[in-house]
Amino acid sequence: MTAASTIGKSPTQMAFKRLRKNLLAMLGAAVVLIVVVLAFFPSWVVPHHADGSGPYTAAEQFRSAETWQKPPGIPGHPLGTDELGRDVWTRIVYGAGISLRVGLVGTAVAVLIGLILGSLAGFRGGRVDMLISRLTDTFFAFPSLLLMIGILAVFEKPNEMVIFAALGLVGWPGVARIVRGQVISLRGSEFVLGARALGQTDTKILLGHLLPNCMGPVVVVSTLMIAGNILAEAGLSFLGIGLPPPNPSWGRMLVDSKEYWVDMPWMGIFPGVAIMFTVLGFNLLGDGLRDAFDPKMKD
Repeated sequence: MTAASTIGKSPTQMAFKRLRKNLLAMLGAAVVLIVVVLAFFPSWVVPHHADGSGPYTAAEQFRSAETWQKPPGIPGHPLGTDELGRDVWTRIVYGAGISLRVGLVGTAVAVLIGLILGSLAGFRGGRVDMLISRLTDTFFAFPSLLLMIGILAVFEKPNEMVIFAALGLVGWPGVARIVRGQVISLRGSEFVLGARALGQTDTKILLGHLLPNCMGPVVVVSTLMIAGNILAEAGLSFLGIGLPPPNPSWGRMLVDSKEYWVDMPWMGIFPGVAIMFTVLGFNLLGDGLRDAFDPKMKD
């Protein structure tokens, strides 16, 4: 790349230009885009309701289980039906919304807490830094899965808000540590000293100058955290402490398929494939963002 072509371009613009050249990252972005479309516009691709109402559930007109438990490939049910006659494809599409919502909101809670505590620790230093750092170390001392199980075990039937809070409480220490390191490395920079010389307050310096320059690494870790949260929700549901039925989350679909692996294996295969590709898409996009925002990377 010539020097003339970089004139007038911000580091963020340069990073996204590098991202567009990363084929694996673009593949991950395409997968994420497909999941987002399915999550927000499910009626575009499925004509049925999420609970399989109408002729796609075990209604009274059916005489036996054999009349509604259909394998993949039959007309109207491309991925087959489950043990109650509910269309698997419909539940996967509606489950994308739940899984994506859990991933996004859980990550947003973790990022919000991590930004606040990490920026305070890095900017204030001293006792504030020591207190927040010890709190972060305390959370890191517990295995994430064990901590989430402990939080959710308090509730008999945890709803989405409880799961959001649990994921946020588990995920914020990693964000806080990254933000703290970034703020410490930037607080002695010339643009910060210049802002102080102009009489700007600490709050304005932190919000207007330091945090915007920390967002690159935060975006990267957030993308990877979304994938981790989707996996965590599936794991919690599989353990029986996730979202209760009839929520069509992918983890819940895996739980429902446990007793039918021999006779109806498609009940667990297709939700598992959906989880695999979604997590892979977010991980590829996150790796691409990490490489794009790395100042050592060159075009």
